[in-house]
Amino acid sequence: MQLLKSLLSFQWQSCRAEARSAAAHFPFRLSAISFSTPPTLFRGVEEDRAEDKVMEILYCPISKLHHSAYFHNFQWQYMENFRVMNAGDIPFDVLSRLPTKTLLEMRCVSKEWYQLISDRSFVQAQFQKTGLTLSSFLFQEKYQKCLDDIKTFSYMPVNADSKVQKMAFGFLPEDVVILASCNGLVCCRSCFPTQHPTTIYVCNPLFKKWVSFEVAQLDRFSNISLAFDPILNPVNTKTNFEIVRIQQLENEQEEMYYTFEIYSSETGTWKESNEVCYTNGNLFKNKGIYAKGVLHWLTDTDQILAFDTEKELSLLISSPIPALEFFINVPGTCIGESKGLLHFIMICEDGIIVWCLDDYFETKWTHKHSKQLQVIEEENPKMFFRLYKNMQQKLVAGMDPWMDPIAFKDEVLLMRVYSTFYFYHTETGKVVEVCNVTSLGPNPYVDPSAIPYSLSLVPLNVSLSQSDSNSNINPSEN
Repeated sequence: MQLLKSLLSFQWQSCRAEARSAAAHFPFRLSAISFSTPPTLFRGVEEDRAEDKVMEILYCPISKLHHSAYFHNFQWQYMENFRVMNAGDIPFDVLSRLPTKTLLEMRCVSKEWYQLISDRSFVQAQFQKTGLTLSSFLFQEKYQKCLDDIKTFSYMPVNADSKVQKMAFGFLPEDVVILASCNGLVCCRSCFPTQHPTTIYVCNPLFKKWVSFEVAQLDRFSNISLAFDPILNPVNTKTNFEIVRIQQLENEQEEMYYTFEIYSSETGTWKESNEVCYTNGNLFKNKGIYAKGVLHWLTDTDQILAFDTEKELSLLISSPIPALEFFINVPGTCIGESKGLLHFIMICEDGIIVWCLDDYFETKWTHKHSKQLQVIEEENPKMFFRLYKNMQQKLVAGMDPWMDPIAFKDEVLLMRVYSTFYFYHTETGKVVEVCNVTSLGPNPYVDPSAIPYSLSLVPLNVSLSQSDSNSNINPSEN
């Protein structure tokens, strides 16, 4: 019954195309998927209402289900024949449009449902139709004057009904630091100090599956990013990802530049790219934001460093507005991804401003959203007091900014205001309180990592041992 309730939660209009297609050749469809339907159910139905009858089967009201013998028969015969469902069938198409969280519950209905929802073809179809929904931010602190790593992180769910929790990836063989997340996969490394060679893990926390490989000369300050895109590299046959290590070096002319190393899960080997990017900018905050095949790093020089992982080409993108001009204090900035586009977020005395990048080569930014601080304060009087006036004051050197954008993903901005973290939803302008900094630990201000995370059905059963003897996959999950 929980399965049917989940189906009911799916919007009617999103499946009318499938229903219309089925209505055109209804007898064949019923035979193909073994609906148990009374002979009189569709008798006398006008052609233009046939699609509604199809939807009526899939979306029969809960109140009628308990008294509907034909639906009961349909349910069980449907489950028994689910193993033969293909992408062209209505149930396959309907289920592949449901969100990941709902599908996780539906996997428990029967062995056949579990097999289908776990099938790579289904996972690929579901990703293409629904994409991924932001689930949470993974917030991890750093010690200010200690080279040891903090072994736990805070799970910040976007769902307003859930609370922030202290967590650790207990399914991994050691404590880790979270480095990046991309389309449901999370990249981590061993915590320092460690008695063993430094190891990088790529995992799907949802299923507690992981692969790992050792990395030489990796330290606490190494910049590691993850590139994984089921659209560019479909997962219907295997799951391929890339790890990019970016390093800042200096040549004999005292010019600063960045180099790129790429690890491919397909080959299990590292490759040093010939690409070099010259810039004096230092990387900070939101390191390695992935959007449509390109990784992005925010720098402290009003530029964003971009690297195309397939073409192995880099590019410096100017920010929408210089940070040191026109403002009383240096604005807080961050970058993020939403709907496949890179976004630039700025918080200054004028308010919260959001741009999205439409063209890389012409550096065309489009102003997408803005809201004045006075308006935010008026709409949320219980949350904010003297916000606009405080932002008008000149900060003393070394003083933390009143407001700071931490991370952005799918129209949700994680920001700190005074000593409290909030979610700001750019589509609605709504502000939701997350937690006070004291609940996160003693070092929430010291360059924390805030990694957006989305639940994903993507299987992670690649084998890296063919090309790299130091690579492995957790044997318990194979």
